[in-house]
Amino acid sequence: MMKLLGIIVAMGMLLHAGITDFKTIEKATQAYDAKEYTKSASLLKSLDAKSPQKQYDLGNALYKSKNYDAALEAYEKAEGIEESTRLHNIGNSHFQKQELDKAIESYEKALKLKEDEDTKFNLELAKKLKQKKEEEKKKQEQKDKKDDKKKDQDKKKDDKNKDDKNKDNKKQNKDKKDQKKQDDQKKSDKKKEDKKNEDKKDKGKKKDDKKKDGKKDKEQSDKKKEQKPKDKKGDKEGTQSKEQKKKSKEEKIKEQELKRLMKKMQKGKTPTMMYQMGENKKGQKQGDIKPW
Repeated sequence: MMKLLGIIVAMGMLLHAGITDFKTIEKATQAYDAKEYTKSASLLKSLDAKSPQKQYDLGNALYKSKNYDAALEAYEKAEGIEESTRLHNIGNSHFQKQELDKAIESYEKALKLKEDEDTKFNLELAKKLKQKKEEEKKKQEQKDKKDDKKKDQDKKKDDKNKDDKNKDNKKQNKDKKDQKKQDDQKKSDKKKEDKKNEDKKDKGKKKDDKKKDGKKDKEQSDKKKEQKPKDKKGDKEGTQSKEQKKKSKEEKIKEQELKRLMKKMQKGKTPTMMYQMGENKKGQKQGDIKPW
Protein backbone atom coordinates (compact mmCIF):
# COMPACT_ATOMS: atom_id res chain seq x y z
CA MET A 1 0.00 0.00 0.00
CA MET A 2 2.83 2.34 0.87
CA LYS A 3 4.71 1.52 -2.31
CA LEU A 4 1.69 1.94 -4.58
CA LEU A 5 0.74 5.23 -3.01
CA GLY A 6 4.33 6.41 -3.20
CA ILE A 7 4.49 5.84 -6.94
CA ILE A 8 1.24 7.68 -7.48
CA VAL A 9 2.48 10.56 -5.35
CA ALA A 10 5.75 10.58 -7.24
CA MET A 11 3.85 10.86 -10.52
CA GLY A 12 1.89 13.75 -9.06
CA MET A 13 5.06 15.45 -8.03
CA LEU A 14 6.39 15.20 -11.59
CA LEU A 15 3.71 17.61 -12.73
CA HIS A 16 5.30 20.42 -10.68
CA ALA A 17 8.92 19.35 -10.78
CA GLY A 18 11.72 20.23 -13.11
CA ILE A 19 14.11 17.89 -14.90
CA THR A 20 16.47 17.81 -11.88
CA ASP A 21 13.67 17.01 -9.48
CA PHE A 22 12.45 14.32 -11.87
CA LYS A 23 15.84 12.62 -11.78
CA THR A 24 15.97 12.91 -7.98
CA ILE A 25 12.50 11.42 -7.59
CA GLU A 26 13.46 8.61 -9.99
CA LYS A 27 16.56 7.82 -7.97
CA ALA A 28 14.56 7.98 -4.72
CA THR A 29 11.99 5.56 -6.16
CA GLN A 30 14.72 3.19 -7.34
CA ALA A 31 16.39 3.32 -3.93
CA TYR A 32 13.06 2.65 -2.26
CA ASP A 33 12.43 -0.36 -4.50
CA ALA A 34 15.94 -1.59 -3.77
CA LYS A 35 15.10 -1.30 -0.02
CA GLU A 36 17.69 1.42 0.36
CA TYR A 37 15.25 3.39 2.46
CA THR A 38 17.73 5.70 4.13
CA LYS A 39 19.12 6.72 0.70
CA SER A 40 15.60 7.21 -0.61
CA ALA A 41 14.69 9.42 2.34
CA SER A 42 17.87 11.45 1.88
CA LEU A 43 17.07 12.04 -1.85
CA LEU A 44 13.51 13.06 -1.05
CA LYS A 45 14.70 15.52 1.60
CA SER A 46 16.93 17.19 -1.00
CA LEU A 47 13.89 18.17 -3.10
CA ASP A 48 12.85 21.78 -2.90
CA ALA A 49 9.20 20.90 -3.22
CA LYS A 50 7.10 21.16 -0.04
CA SER A 51 4.07 19.28 -1.26
CA PRO A 52 2.08 16.76 0.86
CA GLN A 53 3.10 14.09 -1.65
CA LYS A 54 6.78 14.65 -0.85
CA GLN A 55 6.16 14.51 2.93
CA TYR A 56 4.15 11.32 2.58
CA ASP A 57 6.81 9.56 0.47
CA LEU A 58 9.48 10.83 2.88
CA GLY A 59 7.43 9.44 5.78
CA ASN A 60 7.28 6.04 4.03
CA ALA A 61 11.05 5.99 3.44
CA LEU A 62 11.73 7.02 7.05
CA TYR A 63 9.25 4.40 8.33
CA LYS A 64 10.99 1.68 6.32
CA SER A 65 14.36 2.81 7.70
CA LYS A 66 12.83 2.39 11.21
CA ASN A 67 13.12 6.08 12.00
CA TYR A 68 9.61 6.19 13.43
CA ASP A 69 9.79 9.57 15.12
CA ALA A 70 10.86 11.28 11.88
CA ALA A 71 8.26 9.27 9.96
CA LEU A 72 5.48 10.52 12.28
CA GLU A 73 6.66 14.09 11.78
CA ALA A 74 6.55 13.66 7.98
CA TYR A 75 3.08 12.01 8.05
CA GLU A 76 1.74 14.84 10.22
CA LYS A 77 2.84 17.32 7.50
CA ALA A 78 1.35 15.25 4.69
CA GLU A 79 -2.15 16.71 5.03
CA GLY A 80 -3.97 16.54 1.73
CA ILE A 81 -3.16 12.88 1.15
CA GLU A 82 -6.11 10.51 1.58
CA GLU A 83 -6.83 10.86 5.31
CA SER A 84 -7.61 7.24 6.07
CA THR A 85 -4.30 6.17 4.49
CA ARG A 86 -2.36 8.87 6.34
CA LEU A 87 -4.02 7.90 9.64
CA HIS A 88 -3.29 4.22 8.96
CA ASN A 89 0.44 4.99 8.55
CA ILE A 90 0.41 7.26 11.61
CA GLY A 91 -1.15 4.34 13.53
CA ASN A 92 1.60 2.04 12.25
CA SER A 93 4.31 4.45 13.44
CA HIS A 94 2.78 4.58 16.95
CA PHE A 95 2.42 0.79 16.91
CA GLN A 96 6.15 0.39 16.16
CA LYS A 97 6.92 2.74 19.04
CA GLN A 98 4.73 0.56 21.33
CA GLU A 99 2.42 3.52 21.84
CA LEU A 100 -0.59 1.22 21.55
CA ASP A 101 -3.28 3.59 22.78
CA LYS A 102 -2.32 6.19 20.16
CA ALA A 103 -2.07 3.49 17.49
CA ILE A 104 -5.57 2.19 18.33
CA GLU A 105 -6.92 5.71 18.24
CA SER A 106 -5.41 6.36 14.77
CA TYR A 107 -6.69 3.02 13.40
CA GLU A 108 -10.21 3.66 14.71
CA LYS A 109 -10.26 7.12 13.11
CA ALA A 110 -9.07 5.66 9.81
CA LEU A 111 -11.80 2.98 9.90
CA LYS A 112 -14.45 5.57 10.52
CA LEU A 113 -13.40 7.25 7.31
CA LYS A 114 -12.94 4.07 5.31
CA GLU A 115 -13.25 0.36 5.89
CA ASP A 116 -9.91 -1.34 5.27
CA GLU A 117 -8.88 -4.91 6.07
CA ASP A 118 -5.26 -3.99 6.81
CA THR A 119 -6.32 -1.21 9.15
CA LYS A 120 -8.84 -3.51 10.87
CA PHE A 121 -6.19 -6.25 11.23
CA ASN A 122 -3.70 -3.78 12.69
CA LEU A 123 -6.36 -2.47 15.12
CA GLU A 124 -7.14 -5.98 16.41
CA LEU A 125 -3.43 -6.74 16.66
CA ALA A 126 -2.85 -3.54 18.65
CA LYS A 127 -5.73 -4.36 21.01
CA LYS A 128 -4.49 -7.92 21.59
CA LEU A 129 -0.98 -6.66 22.19
CA LYS A 130 -2.33 -4.07 24.60
CA GLN A 131 -4.33 -6.74 26.48
CA LYS A 132 -1.30 -8.98 26.59
CA LYS A 133 0.83 -6.16 27.92
CA GLU A 134 -1.78 -5.34 30.53
CA GLU A 135 -1.91 -8.99 31.60
CA GLU A 136 1.86 -9.13 31.71
CA LYS A 137 1.87 -5.89 33.63
CA LYS A 138 -0.70 -7.30 36.05
CA LYS A 139 1.30 -10.50 36.44
CA GLN A 140 4.44 -8.47 36.93
CA GLU A 141 2.70 -6.33 39.53
CA GLN A 142 1.49 -9.48 41.29
CA LYS A 143 4.96 -10.93 41.06
CA ASP A 144 6.44 -7.69 42.33
CA LYS A 145 3.87 -7.64 45.10
CA LYS A 146 4.69 -11.25 45.93
CA ASP A 147 8.40 -10.47 45.77
CA ASP A 148 7.87 -7.42 47.95
CA LYS A 149 5.89 -9.55 50.38
CA LYS A 150 8.63 -12.16 50.35
CA LYS A 151 11.21 -9.41 50.84
CA ASP A 152 9.17 -8.08 53.75
CA GLN A 153 8.91 -11.57 55.19
CA ASP A 154 12.61 -12.14 54.65
CA LYS A 155 13.33 -8.78 56.19
CA LYS A 156 11.11 -9.56 59.16
CA LYS A 157 12.78 -12.96 59.40
CA ASP A 158 16.21 -11.33 59.22
CA ASP A 159 15.12 -8.75 61.79
CA LYS A 160 13.78 -11.54 63.99
CA ASN A 161 17.01 -13.48 63.56
CA LYS A 162 18.95 -10.35 64.41
CA ASP A 163 16.72 -9.76 67.43
CA ASP A 164 17.12 -13.39 68.47
CA LYS A 165 20.85 -13.12 67.92
CA ASN A 166 20.95 -9.90 69.92
CA LYS A 167 18.87 -11.57 72.63
CA ASP A 168 21.23 -14.56 72.58
CA ASN A 169 24.21 -12.22 72.76
CA LYS A 170 22.58 -10.29 75.59
CA LYS A 171 21.75 -13.57 77.34
CA GLN A 172 25.31 -14.81 76.82
CA ASN A 173 26.68 -11.50 78.10
CA LYS A 174 24.28 -11.67 81.04
CA ASP A 175 25.27 -15.29 81.70
CA LYS A 176 28.93 -14.28 81.51
CA LYS A 177 28.29 -11.39 83.89
CA ASP A 178 26.32 -13.65 86.22
CA GLN A 179 29.05 -16.30 86.02
CA LYS A 180 31.69 -13.66 86.69
CA LYS A 181 29.60 -12.35 89.54
CA GLN A 182 29.26 -15.89 90.92
CA ASP A 183 32.99 -16.48 90.49
CA ASP A 184 33.75 -13.17 92.20
CA GLN A 185 31.29 -14.08 94.95
CA LYS A 186 32.92 -17.48 95.33
CA LYS A 187 36.35 -15.83 95.50
CA SER A 188 35.00 -13.33 98.00
CA ASP A 189 33.35 -16.09 100.03
CA LYS A 190 36.56 -18.12 99.88
CA LYS A 191 38.56 -15.12 101.06
CA LYS A 192 36.07 -14.56 103.85
CA GLU A 193 36.16 -18.25 104.71
CA ASP A 194 39.96 -18.25 104.64
CA LYS A 195 40.01 -15.12 106.76
CA LYS A 196 37.42 -16.65 109.07
CA ASN A 197 39.48 -19.83 109.36
CA GLU A 198 42.60 -17.76 109.87
CA ASP A 199 40.84 -15.66 112.48
CA LYS A 200 39.48 -18.83 114.02
CA LYS A 201 42.97 -20.30 113.98
CA ASP A 202 44.41 -17.12 115.46
CA LYS A 203 41.59 -17.06 117.98
CA GLY A 204 42.24 -20.70 118.80
CA LYS A 205 45.92 -19.95 119.09
CA LYS A 206 45.20 -16.96 121.29
CA LYS A 207 42.80 -19.11 123.27
CA ASP A 208 45.47 -21.78 123.60
CA ASP A 209 48.01 -19.13 124.55
CA LYS A 210 45.51 -17.65 126.95
CA LYS A 211 44.78 -21.13 128.26
CA LYS A 212 48.50 -21.75 128.59
CA ASP A 213 48.90 -18.36 130.23
CA GLY A 214 45.93 -19.17 132.45
CA LYS A 215 47.43 -22.53 133.24
CA LYS A 216 50.74 -20.86 133.86
CA ASP A 217 49.08 -18.22 136.00
CA LYS A 218 47.18 -20.98 137.79
CA GLU A 219 50.39 -22.89 138.30
CA GLN A 220 52.03 -19.75 139.58
CA SER A 221 48.99 -19.05 141.69
CA ASP A 222 48.99 -22.61 142.96
CA LYS A 223 52.67 -22.31 143.59
CA LYS A 224 52.07 -19.13 145.51
CA LYS A 225 49.29 -20.84 147.37
CA GLU A 226 51.63 -23.69 148.12
CA GLN A 227 54.29 -21.24 149.17
CA LYS A 228 51.94 -19.28 151.37
CA PRO A 229 51.28 -22.06 153.87
CA LYS A 230 54.93 -22.87 153.77
CA ASP A 231 55.59 -19.27 154.61
CA LYS A 232 53.17 -19.57 157.49
CA LYS A 233 54.84 -22.76 158.52
CA GLY A 234 58.03 -21.00 157.91
CA ASP A 235 56.89 -18.26 160.21
CA LYS A 236 56.15 -20.89 162.80
CA GLU A 237 59.41 -22.55 162.08
CA GLY A 238 60.98 -19.14 162.14
CA THR A 239 59.58 -18.57 165.57
CA GLN A 240 60.73 -22.01 166.58
CA SER A 241 64.09 -21.30 164.99
CA LYS A 242 64.44 -18.20 167.11
CA GLU A 243 63.61 -20.17 170.18
CA GLN A 244 65.95 -22.92 169.07
CA LYS A 245 68.62 -20.35 168.39
CA LYS A 246 67.96 -18.87 171.77
CA LYS A 247 67.96 -22.33 173.25
CA SER A 248 70.99 -23.30 171.23
CA LYS A 249 72.75 -20.21 172.50
CA GLU A 250 71.88 -21.16 176.01
CA GLU A 251 72.96 -24.69 175.35
CA LYS A 252 76.14 -23.39 173.85
CA ILE A 253 76.74 -21.33 176.91
CA LYS A 254 75.90 -24.30 179.02
CA GLU A 255 78.19 -26.44 176.95
CA GLN A 256 80.94 -23.90 177.21
CA GLU A 257 80.35 -23.69 180.91
CA LEU A 258 80.34 -27.46 181.08
CA LYS A 259 83.61 -27.62 179.26
CA ARG A 260 84.98 -24.95 181.48
CA LEU A 261 83.89 -26.85 184.53
CA MET A 262 85.18 -30.11 183.18
CA LYS A 263 88.47 -28.45 182.48
CA LYS A 264 88.49 -26.93 185.94
CA MET A 265 87.58 -30.24 187.41
CA GLN A 266 90.38 -31.86 185.68
CA LYS A 267 92.72 -29.22 186.98
CA GLY A 268 91.34 -28.75 190.47
CA LYS A 269 89.42 -31.90 190.77
CA THR A 270 86.36 -30.09 192.05
CA PRO A 271 83.21 -32.09 192.59
CA THR A 272 80.96 -32.38 189.59
CA MET A 273 77.56 -30.72 189.78
CA MET A 274 74.82 -32.35 187.82
CA TYR A 275 72.03 -30.31 186.24
CA GLN A 276 69.41 -30.73 183.62
CA MET A 277 70.03 -29.29 180.13
CA GLY A 278 67.47 -28.65 177.34
CA GLU A 279 64.55 -30.00 179.35
CA ASN A 280 62.88 -26.66 179.99
CA LYS A 281 60.53 -26.24 177.07
CA LYS A 282 59.88 -22.61 177.90
CA GLY A 283 63.57 -22.00 178.01
CA GLN A 284 65.57 -20.26 180.64
CA LYS A 285 67.30 -16.97 180.64
CA GLN A 286 71.01 -16.88 180.97
CA GLY A 287 70.64 -15.26 184.39
CA ASP A 288 68.65 -18.26 185.64
CA ILE A 289 71.51 -20.67 184.99
CA LYS A 290 73.19 -21.74 188.19
CA PRO A 291 76.00 -24.07 187.27
CA TRP A 292 76.93 -24.39 190.87
